[in-house]
Amino acid sequence: MEIDGGTTAWMLVATAMVLLMTPGLALFYGGMTRAKSVLNMMMMSFGAIIVVTVAWVLFGHSLAFTDNPSSAINNFVGGFDALGLQSLVDTATKDDGTGMPSLIFSAFQLTFAIITVALISGAIADRAKFGAWMLFGVLWVTIVYFPVAHWVWGTGWLNTMGIEDFAGGTVVHINAGAAALALALVIGKRQGWRKEPMRPHNLTMVLLGAGLLWFGWFGFNAGSELAVDGTAALAFINTQIATAVAAGAWIVVEKLRDGHSTSLGVASGAVAGLVAITPACGFVDPWAAGVIGLFAGAICAYAVGLKYKFGYDDSLDVVGVHLVGGVVGAVSLGFLAAYPFLDQQSEGLFYGGGWGQLGLQVLGPIAVGGYSFIVSWVLGKIIHKTMGFRITTEDEVTGIDITTHAETGYDLGTIHASGVSSPNGPLTPAPKKVDA
Repeated sequence: MEIDGGTTAWMLVATAMVLLMTPGLALFYGGMTRAKSVLNMMMMSFGAIIVVTVAWVLFGHSLAFTDNPSSAINNFVGGFDALGLQSLVDTATKDDGTGMPSLIFSAFQLTFAIITVALISGAIADRAKFGAWMLFGVLWVTIVYFPVAHWVWGTGWLNTMGIEDFAGGTVVHINAGAAALALALVIGKRQGWRKEPMRPHNLTMVLLGAGLLWFGWFGFNAGSELAVDGTAALAFINTQIATAVAAGAWIVVEKLRDGHSTSLGVASGAVAGLVAITPACGFVDPWAAGVIGLFAGAICAYAVGLKYKFGYDDSLDVVGVHLVGGVVGAVSLGFLAAYPFLDQQSEGLFYGGGWGQLGLQVLGPIAVGGYSFIVSWVLGKIIHKTMGFRITTEDEVTGIDITTHAETGYDLGTIHASGVSSPNGPLTPAPKKVDA
């Protein structure tokens, strides 16, 4: 089949937009940490880009999107037909009628794998060894992400059963959220958690990161149609609707609960809406997208407080936003999935569908979340018991940026004020001019 220029151009743009989301996430997470941890937090996102890209090219695409010669094994993981992506180089276009080069599809899916790993890092901010994080990233994406992508988007068992996940609510957000919870439990709480203030050090950076995520998410969701058509347009507008409503719902909850609405709240609410609409964006009517956003914003605003009730230190609320928001979005399809966006057998309960699709939309989060949590906990424990996953108490108190990377996010040594030091010694104010 000849290459379709319009589809290819759109998918090139969408792929670049999704890749931009990971630096956006680095800003979002970086601003939410304390100043002494900002560089490490951002490095964890950029580290994910490195290790996932290498793993994807070598074997990741193959495990996720090719068929295994054994039909039984194929239910759980793909084969080895695309190792090194060489077979994609030899295949001009995908065989699905889209007219898209096979390599563009692979690059698009690679960006999803990257941000999924990066999302996990927010739960262990301030205290994880960088080398241990990089090792965990490559092991996790191999053992968890690639098989789960095959289950849902390839020819694996959940896809065969008929689960719906348009752009990654199950594969990306529930998967990452469950892993984040496991690592938070393995590594333990930060020094001084619940005793010392651990407020975001730069809310301007948080809002900038949220804006980049919001922008990139249009490529994430609309691009998942893999075509330039009405469904891509539906996914696009539904993404905007759900995000705006969720951001509003979050700050209303804040106002009613705490007496004020915050910039962190509007950023977190927007991300919660983006997460929740991800699995549903191409399958629901616009009014339903607003309902999903409303529930996601309100529920996640309360869910982020679960860590205080249950005693786990999820530093940047990955569990409360991504795991809970992903579940809200995935399960919503069991109620709101609409014909003609889906075949009539997959309609939601509110559109005349039966209980079967709702059951599948509940099964998916349980299966993916349970698998991700268990494997992540085991991997985390192994790393923790061997090379050590956590930095020392002294290094954590001093600040992971300076002790791990020998850098600081902000050079304050050149501030000219009385009593402030610089690398060249104490600074003193300039002499005052005295009139003769």
